[in-house]
Amino acid sequence: MEITALKGIGEKTAKLFYRLGITEAEDLLRYYPRDYEQFQPPVPIAEAAVGEKTAIRGVITGNMTVKHVRNLQILNFTVQDATGTVQITYFNMPYLKNTLKKGIFHIFRGLIQKQGNRLVMEQPAVYKPEAYGEMAGRLLPRYVLTKGLSNQAVTKAVNQAFARCAPAEEFLPASIVADFRFMPHWDAMHEMHFPTDKDALVRARKRLVFEEFFLFILMLRRMKEDNHALPNTCQMIETADTVRLLEALPYRLTNAQRRVWEEIKSDLAGNAVMSRLIQGDVGSGKTILAFLSLIMCAANGCQGAMMAPTEVLARQHYESLIKLKEQYGLRIHPVLLTGSTTAKDRKLIYAQIADGEADIVIGTHALIQEKVLYHKLALVITDEQHRFGVRQREILAEKGNAVHVLVMSATPIPRTLAIILYGDLHISVLDELPADRLPIKNCVVGTSYRNTAYRFMEKEVASGRQVYVICPMVEAGEMEELEDVLSYTEKLKTVLAPSIQVAALHGKMRPAEKNRIMEEFALHHIDVLVSTTVIEVGINVPNATVMMVENAERFGLAQLHQLRGRVGRGEFQSYCIFVSTSENKATMERLKILNESNDGFYISSQDLKLRGPGELFGIRQSGIMKFELGDVFADAPVLQQASEEADRLLREDPDALLGVLEKAAVKAVDVRSI
Repeated sequence: MEITALKGIGEKTAKLFYRLGITEAEDLLRYYPRDYEQFQPPVPIAEAAVGEKTAIRGVITGNMTVKHVRNLQILNFTVQDATGTVQITYFNMPYLKNTLKKGIFHIFRGLIQKQGNRLVMEQPAVYKPEAYGEMAGRLLPRYVLTKGLSNQAVTKAVNQAFARCAPAEEFLPASIVADFRFMPHWDAMHEMHFPTDKDALVRARKRLVFEEFFLFILMLRRMKEDNHALPNTCQMIETADTVRLLEALPYRLTNAQRRVWEEIKSDLAGNAVMSRLIQGDVGSGKTILAFLSLIMCAANGCQGAMMAPTEVLARQHYESLIKLKEQYGLRIHPVLLTGSTTAKDRKLIYAQIADGEADIVIGTHALIQEKVLYHKLALVITDEQHRFGVRQREILAEKGNAVHVLVMSATPIPRTLAIILYGDLHISVLDELPADRLPIKNCVVGTSYRNTAYRFMEKEVASGRQVYVICPMVEAGEMEELEDVLSYTEKLKTVLAPSIQVAALHGKMRPAEKNRIMEEFALHHIDVLVSTTVIEVGINVPNATVMMVENAERFGLAQLHQLRGRVGRGEFQSYCIFVSTSENKATMERLKILNESNDGFYISSQDLKLRGPGELFGIRQSGIMKFELGDVFADAPVLQQASEEADRLLREDPDALLGVLEKAAVKAVDVRSI
């Protein structure tokens, strides 16, 4: 059913939904909320917890003042109850001075912060007591939005979709539904949008996360069977090219690198095609192993392709390989193929790939386009695998015949999880960093440290360095209590020295615009880059020495570590500042684990212990696969259960695999994109 069939959605509104990937009413059913509003009863001001979203009931006292600071109009006033006072601040909302009345009780709901000895609430939502009372105790869905589309509009559309769409068919085997006491699939979908209570929400989410993992694992098992023991039709031997290069490099490979290089060489020379994952922290030396593999492939008369998640990273890989070629006289012919390659250059590169003149091809998704025909593709490498789908890797491998596959990931996850998630691959771990790598200096601070951090940024920029600032949201209004990229960028332009170039980067930008910003940052035309987690992969800027993460308490430790890996990549001392709005003791202790270690595998194991399925209201891990709901850290027990049940099903009733996938045809396609 077209989305325009729903009441109130005309052509103009439909275009806004299209931006979110919603074209049919059925799409709305799986457009799950990003979060939920929990309207708790107001608390006395004296009992308001710093760093938490809270509702208070009080009256406005004293004068309401409006100050003008550059392009900002700042409204300040004090709210009081029988237990204490809190300062309320609004930015660019001076009209509230005329609409809010003194001496009348209002309810203000927002993030409580501490400035000196004062409690402060910035930009809170304001309600009449009776209106707030109607919402108290409810869980209201909040969706990812686009400009021009309100949360209310999405909520209304989802309600209609449930009323008009046929209930989705059960596809999990009845025995699994019974054994785990899962609620019906349709009920679970409805509870995810409009939860009866928190317990029902937890149960619904577990059901849907389980099936998402279950389908994914079934797909992996099928791939593993399809690819099992494919004969190696392009057996490769080590040649003088790689031996000479390793002798000439100005550094020695670490013991871990040498071990993994031996595993790769053994795979390439073996009787079956290689299917291997290299897992290692940022800076552990995955890229040189990829280059050695490509050089060895070319020396054996075959072609190798390496796919990166962004144009900037692909270009950086290409330029690094060209530098190696020129510096050490390597007999290779690399080419670069990306979305922005001109039509003229693309035609030439296609011809070089097709006749085998280009023996190493580096690029982005452009490598898997239909027009790209390879002469003798024998090796496929995907960099930052978690940003590509399983299916994308498959498509590239299908460009050749019985192709060797090497997958690289900088996301350190415990081996038990890696075996499940990468079930079709052998796993190599780079658990050692080069000896000359300077460890990143970390600190976990409260919001009162911000001004000190801004001065430190200025100092680093004055020394010629660059800075990342990470915000969880793209724009104001998505989640009022969290910092957003667009507002924060404007704020930094006012608080940092005018000479400092500040720019914004986020996932809602067009790909060309994102590439341009990343390229400009890489070229040092930008000093401070304010971004969402979109910079988690895909950019390598050794000159960046400072990362500041706002609302750090809302991220998983593993993702914070992944973000931290954007700095510390060069010769300069690097720093990471984690800003928490919460002063909760458990929160601060959790974040302090990042102070204790720069070891990603240790941190991810701690993340498994400390994050649980009950944490429904944090920011999902974005770095590990692209599941709709599942988080491999918070939902690790569910992942384990899904894996065991998938294996049991295939053991006891292997024919059931196709039946499950046929019933979940739409879902299965979605899973293949993970």
